[in-house]
Amino acid sequence: MRIIYMGTPDFAVPALDALVKAGHDIAAVYSQPPRPAGRGKALRPSPVHQRAEELGIEVRTPVSLKDADPQAAFAALNADIAVVAAYGLILPRAVLDAPRHGCMNIHASLLPRWRGAAPIQRAILAGDNVTGITIMDMEAGLDTGPMRAKHVTPIEDKTAGVLTAELALAGADLMVEVLDDVALHPPMAQPDDGVTYASKIDKAEARIDFSHDAHQIERQIRAFNPFPGAFFEYRGERFRILAAHVEHHVGTPGELLDDSLLIGCGHDAIRPTLIQRAGKGAMNAGELLRGFAMPAGSRVDG
Repeated sequence: MRIIYMGTPDFAVPALDALVKAGHDIAAVYSQPPRPAGRGKALRPSPVHQRAEELGIEVRTPVSLKDADPQAAFAALNADIAVVAAYGLILPRAVLDAPRHGCMNIHASLLPRWRGAAPIQRAILAGDNVTGITIMDMEAGLDTGPMRAKHVTPIEDKTAGVLTAELALAGADLMVEVLDDVALHPPMAQPDDGVTYASKIDKAEARIDFSHDAHQIERQIRAFNPFPGAFFEYRGERFRILAAHVEHHVGTPGELLDDSLLIGCGHDAIRPTLIQRAGKGAMNAGELLRGFAMPAGSRVDG
């Protein structure tokens, strides 16, 4: 097939590779424009942009697709289908209708649960047992289109980073499978029941509230690893918790219950096992405490 590929972050790279490996003709890649990054704030192309250039594929980075000129340029590619994975721009009707077979999306949830921007993080935060990939036809609504195929993945104790990488590979394989024989994967309308929305992550959500249940906090830690990082403050310094486990212990929320960083919660307690001080690298709790005392009885602020 002649495909327009549309994606931006690391999540979308495996599908591009898989489509090229499967022998499809990639007419062009669309990605978000380069953004300032690093200390020098130099413009850095997205992971998909970089990978497409390595593959020798034309890359287009329009700021918007709402105007007639970018829509005409899109249509002029004369594609059979557009494949979309975490692209980040709204596709107007003119774009959705331009390819002969429309647009298909690789969405990182089991639709209709977790439509929207942050399905992986929201599934972890909610304590879902499973998540997955849905290949869907795109329409004007937010992730409302008919479904072509699904892949189910257990969440277990995975972080958002681990789960994202796992689902990226699963989505790539499933997309290739669907395109190998579209007739074997007819569209099926999403059910009306079970719809939930995965709103974009706000950095303010990363601050830990130790009055919450320790299991909820542990999920918050996994959901926000690697970004934005669940954190607390101690003596005016910020600490990101990258991994932790729950212990059955009664204590005042936010109080250090021993000299090994056991923190009281609204129910049970949380013990960080991997932690990062502001401006420092990640370290285990023992390494932190050898150079930075956090004695029992003191308090941390969420």
